Amino acid sequence: MGSPRKSDRKALLDIGAWLFNIVTSVGIIMVNKALMATHGFTFATSLTGMHFVTTTIMTIVFRWLGLIQPSHLPMSEVLKFALFANLSIVGMNVSLMWNSVGFYQIAKLCMIPASCLLEVVFDQVRYSRGTKLSIMVVLVGVAVCTVSDVSVNARGVMAAVIAVWSTCLQQYYVHFLQKKYALNSFNLLGHMAPVQAASLVLVGPFVDFWLTGKRIDQYAYALPSVFFITLSCLIAVGTNLSQFICIGRFSAVSFQVLGHMKTIFVLILGFLFFGKEGLNLQVVLGMIIAICGMVWYGNASSKPGGKERRPHLPQRNSNGFTGEKTHDDDKV
Repeated sequence: MGSPRKSDRKALLDIGAWLFNIVTSVGIIMVNKALMATHGFTFATSLTGMHFVTTTIMTIVFRWLGLIQPSHLPMSEVLKFALFANLSIVGMNVSLMWNSVGFYQIAKLCMIPASCLLEVVFDQVRYSRGTKLSIMVVLVGVAVCTVSDVSVNARGVMAAVIAVWSTCLQQYYVHFLQKKYALNSFNLLGHMAPVQAASLVLVGPFVDFWLTGKRIDQYAYALPSVFFITLSCLIAVGTNLSQFICIGRFSAVSFQVLGHMKTIFVLILGFLFFGKEGLNLQVVLGMIIAICGMVWYGNASSKPGGKERRPHLPQRNSNGFTGEKTHDDDKV
């Protein structure tokens, strides 16, 4: 067991990483909402490509400053991750287009049990009864907040399934690659960002034209819209980095569970800045249930046996071999 000072340091770093992710994630949602709703820039996939171009530039600067050290990651792993990540981006956009908002939200809620299944199958993780129940409470709370009309169609279900599983695989793979190849968040992002940038810049305009019927080169760019695009790209650097940091420090399941706190913040900020999306008793009740579930999950998963690997199975270390688990809690 680590010293109290080391435990306190880890707790502070965990809180800092999580706050970084919440601030950047909620910030980019608000900026993108203003960009799309107010300025009519509906090219979501291309915008994500711009985000990764900006992130790639950041990794080049970080490498020049010495914050990213030389590291090795097989191209097969990079391409596999890029496939999951790009399918997630396109799948989410298509799911939102083909499904009602209610079914889209239900599909997003399915990411938590899907992530749990990946950890059970690949990492041999088992959850205590309290941890399972706390996850269910979070799901119920967020569902009460966000799910309204629900209509189902075959192609919408297919898009939702692709979106859910590709997102879960992407998030699981971040954690897996960091551990297997002993990569910190900066190094992993340095490997991934250029490939995602190149692929999304190439396919983004075609995907957006398919989804919206509009061409990005025919958009009427003006100073306000260019400002919001630039701001979105700058915030996206923090969002991408914070996601890698958080999944590396926690797990895909914890990232999903605590990630619903961002949903609550978005609802509140949406009410403050876009008043037509008002809060009502149902939404407030759902928020309270979800927050209680998140607090319960934090307590239940941190207790002995709350979430653990089966002891009779070996743990992969950072070099990909089996043996005792090696983990530096203070590594970002």
